[in-house]
Amino acid sequence: MRCYVAPMEGITTWLFRDLHHRMFGGADRYYMPFFSPVTEHLITARDWRDLAPEHNEGVAVAPQVMTRRAEDFLWAVEQLVGLGYGEINLNLGCPSGTVAAKGKGAGFLAHPEELDAFLDRVFSAGPEARITVKTRLGIREPEEFERLLEIYNRYPIAELTIHPRVQKDFYKYPVRTEAFAEALGKSCNPVCYNGDLMTAEDCAAFAERFPGVEAVMIGRGVIADPALLRKLRGGAPACREELAAFTDALYRGYREAYGSDGPAAQRMKELWFYLLRLFADSGQYAKRMRRLSGPREYESLAEGIFRDLTLLEAVPKE
Repeated sequence: MRCYVAPMEGITTWLFRDLHHRMFGGADRYYMPFFSPVTEHLITARDWRDLAPEHNEGVAVAPQVMTRRAEDFLWAVEQLVGLGYGEINLNLGCPSGTVAAKGKGAGFLAHPEELDAFLDRVFSAGPEARITVKTRLGIREPEEFERLLEIYNRYPIAELTIHPRVQKDFYKYPVRTEAFAEALGKSCNPVCYNGDLMTAEDCAAFAERFPGVEAVMIGRGVIADPALLRKLRGGAPACREELAAFTDALYRGYREAYGSDGPAAQRMKELWFYLLRLFADSGQYAKRMRRLSGPREYESLAEGIFRDLTLLEAVPKE
């Protein structure tokens, strides 16, 4: 089974992907956090940091684009193909309220006729890249996916990643496994699964139930346990020294990239929101990390985590 790392804005940056690939491995592909083309059709400096080929050398990556305008998507495809990328992923899964209000991400699913016209224009243009799609089931009810899947089935989508929640679920409610099973049986395109695979046991249980699914995309599970994909390949769990080296190198990378310790500490705070689950009795440290005031406090907390807390072999069940 192929294993992908899901895009997580602010976390799975090029620095994270490069370090994770070199230190833990196990990913068949990393998906970049989305970039949303601007009407002026230019790549911003912020987006360029992630997209620059030299920042992704030796790592299997695919850019993700979020837009509801076919002309903007086709412009992005042209630019990304020119940079050497062979796969472009369309984001129809982001549940953010501000994003959905603009009709982007999962918000685009509220407009199936417009989505159909979008995909028709994109595929009629004969894009010089594999076009993949990451989608949710709909906005409010999983039954909305029947109409959406009819649309997806009309087009040669190279891979359809289904996150079996609706936009209004965000990440708070259980994944709708039965809806995924129904969609799997009706999809004309290859299907990848995404959603709540946090441990090797979760992945094994999924593979047993859905042996025909050849790819999974894992986000929070990899952030909470960077060695998860390695363990799925038969490798060892993460050790304390390895995680300390990983987080230290990532922090130093952010300090250099931003030229300032403050933004680097905030980036690490986002990572530790998930990574602290791999440590026993981490509640007090989690509370202090949420209230982080600056880089010196971050450095003290990171040191304390590795000094005081017990590292687990896997993320515990919630």
